[in-house]
Amino acid sequence: MIDGIQNILFIGAGIYITLKILLGSVLLGLTMGTFIAILRYKNICLSIIKHYISIIRGTPVILQLSFIYFSVPTLTGFKLSIVSAGILSFGVNSSAYIAEILRSGIESLPAGQFEASKTLQIPSFYMWKDIILPQVFRNIFPAMINQSITLLKETALISTIGGMDLMRRAQSLAAEQFTYFMPMCIAACYYYGLILLIEYVSKKFEERSYHVKHS
Repeated sequence: MIDGIQNILFIGAGIYITLKILLGSVLLGLTMGTFIAILRYKNICLSIIKHYISIIRGTPVILQLSFIYFSVPTLTGFKLSIVSAGILSFGVNSSAYIAEILRSGIESLPAGQFEASKTLQIPSFYMWKDIILPQVFRNIFPAMINQSITLLKETALISTIGGMDLMRRAQSLAAEQFTYFMPMCIAACYYYGLILLIEYVSKKFEERSYHVKHS
């Protein structure tokens, strides 16, 4: 009984690393994705953006992670920590998908809103910040939640370069006890619990937004 509790706590200690990478990746991916989507709408660096999205979406996440962690230090001489490499690789990967989600959200808005903003001579920065993006984010919110859940599951790949997240701790315990069943079940419960938490919080946020909008 005591050993079981210790195993649960040992694996659970990896939540800090998992969530740190997840939150950092979401923030980086959202920032980059928004910037890319706006540039694409304005037809700025269109060819570069299309190739960037194609390459990122067309190569495995684990390859991108390995490249950033092992190759970037060799090319630049700058050593990245495991967490930094995870945030950078997952954030860059996520940015390509978020950019596509945002693109569809922007294109779904009536063209009249852009034309009205130009007619009223609203500066481009404030048009995007106060008029366009708030509507887009509200429309794509469910898709962003799905992307966050996918990203949470992808963070398990950090274990391949030694990150002591939930997955790595489960693997370490399994190797020590010569059994994979219980450690993997415990890790699965943690991941599932985190996903349920994200879904619950997003549902409450949507309900609150709905009531505010119709009040």
